[in-house]
Amino acid sequence: MVSSPSQISTSVQQSATPNADLVKQPGRTASVSRTTKETDVQVVLNVDGQGRCTADTGIPFLDHMLHQIASHGLFDLEVRATGDIEIDDHHTNEDVGITLGMALHQALGDRKGITRFGHFVAPLDEALVQIALDFSGRPHLSYGLEIPTQRVGTYDTQLVREFFVAIINHAQLTLHIRQLSGINSHHIIEATFKAFARAMRMATETDPRRAGTIPSSKGVI
Repeated sequence: MVSSPSQISTSVQQSATPNADLVKQPGRTASVSRTTKETDVQVVLNVDGQGRCTADTGIPFLDHMLHQIASHGLFDLEVRATGDIEIDDHHTNEDVGITLGMALHQALGDRKGITRFGHFVAPLDEALVQIALDFSGRPHLSYGLEIPTQRVGTYDTQLVREFFVAIINHAQLTLHIRQLSGINSHHIIEATFKAFARAMRMATETDPRRAGTIPSSKGVI
């Protein structure tokens, strides 16, 4: 359950560089801090990065998936979170997704010049997952994963959907996830994050033919 707005303290600074080693080059960057009575999350994002990642959320499997987003999306990403994981991982998992979505929204600004659409099909052994996404300004998730086990290690696999719900709502992103094959829960989830990263990389790359214009016939996203 997300805390009420009165319980949330959020600060956002675009083009901030709190970690000079992480964000060395100028580009589309954001630094977002989000604090509630349940969690405290900080995200630093450079969309035009090299795939470097520091993730310390207290949830090892989530950290592993954040590394997939950075590595395969070529984003520089720093995520630090503390939360009430003594209860369960739900609040921290969700709030990391919320804060990352906010950082994406801030770093991309009005979306001028981006490709906007992205898609990728990622295999991981027997698993095959398809992602299609659109930085449309309209949050929507179509979720088609069928994960056969309740947990991967200590991670509750129901939280995969909650993570993507949090991202799409705050990045204002349309996202379709389709599982084409797979029987191993770890492989299915990791293929999903890898495909998501590559589709994001495609969608956020600048289109030289756009000449800095907004990629919409309406002139606004």
